[in-house]
Amino acid sequence: MPTFVVSVRLPDALDEEFVARIPRHRAFVNQLLAEHVMETYAVSADRGRGWMTVHAENEASVRALVGRLPLFEFYVDVEIDELFIFDSSSARFPAISLN
Repeated sequence: MPTFVVSVRLPDALDEEFVARIPRHRAFVNQLLAEHVMETYAVSADRGRGWMTVHAENEASVRALVGRLPLFEFYVDVEIDELFIFDSSSARFPAISLN
């Protein structure tokens, strides 16, 4: 299944409604991570940008999934790119220990 990276730009000011949706948003993201639909989720230290790595059949499926995120309506910009290579240390077998 193809892998996509989603880049989002967040609003400059986070109002009460935004903050109130964070618990629902995190619960949904955690569910997607547990189901391995979403592989990674990150937000910059200045809270201005976010990134997600998503496994999906096509870009339309990714757009539909991102549209279901509780914070979606606050995203200022969303970019979706299909990846040719996605390699991660967490996807590799753990090092063997002889202890």
